[in-house]
Amino acid sequence: MAKNSRKPTNYSDLGGLVFSTETGRMCSGCSLPVGDCQCGKDEIITGSGNVRLWYETKGRKGKGVTLIKELAMTDSELLALAKKIKSHCGTGGSVKNGTIEIQGEQREKIRVFLASQGITSKMAGG
Repeated sequence: MAKNSRKPTNYSDLGGLVFSTETGRMCSGCSLPVGDCQCGKDEIITGSGNVRLWYETKGRKGKGVTLIKELAMTDSELLALAKKIKSHCGTGGSVKNGTIEIQGEQREKIRVFLASQGITSKMAGG
C-alpha cells in the first residue's frame, strides 16, 4: 500500500484557525474569537463627524432616550466621552454600536457640553 503523499497542514502557515465549533469565527490576526478580537479594535473610527442629537422613545416602552450619533471617535474615546456626558447630565446611559445613549431628554445640555469640548452638533429627530 502506498502512503498518503499529502503533507500535514500547518494552520499557522495558512493564516491560523478560521472557525471553531466552540467559539465560532476566529480572527486571523490575534487568533481569538471575533467577539474578543484585540488587534486594532480601538483604532477603528466610527461615524462621519456629522454629529446629530436625537430624542427617541420608540421601542423603549415610552421612556425617552437622547442618542448621540455619528461621532468620529474610536470605541475607547466614545466610552470616555459617554462617561463625561453622563456625569455632566447626572443621568445614566451607555454606548451601543458607535452611538451614545443618554437617559431622558438631554439634547440641549449635551449640545452645550459638546460645544465646550469643540464638537459641533445639530438637533435632529423627536
